[in-house]
Amino acid sequence: MFQGGSLWGGLISGGVSQFKDTQSLRSGQMDKSQYAVNTSENVTGALGVMAGIEYGAILGTSIMPGVGTIIGSIVGGMLGDSVGRKVGHQAGEMIVKNRMTQGVTKAVEEAL
Repeated sequence: MFQGGSLWGGLISGGVSQFKDTQSLRSGQMDKSQYAVNTSENVTGALGVMAGIEYGAILGTSIMPGVGTIIGSIVGGMLGDSVGRKVGHQAGEMIVKNRMTQGVTKAVEEAL
């Protein structure tokens, strides 16, 4: 699991998103707490892409080998990205807004 095309698809997707968010943070278009939320979103989105490509390909192959594999990979990757980003966004928001972690996030913000 998570090898070959699915691994590279997830790494590229998450890496490009993280690079854009880092650029926004450095240019002042994004604050550090939003950057933390987006980072969790990027990580879970990348994992979602990887899982979506893998399981979409399996499902597509079982329905129509060949073409179904390709279509399943594409649809699975898009669906996995969407679900992964939503989960990551919610988790990131909960972590940043949690009173117990506010001191930690402020220390991280100061370090950045």
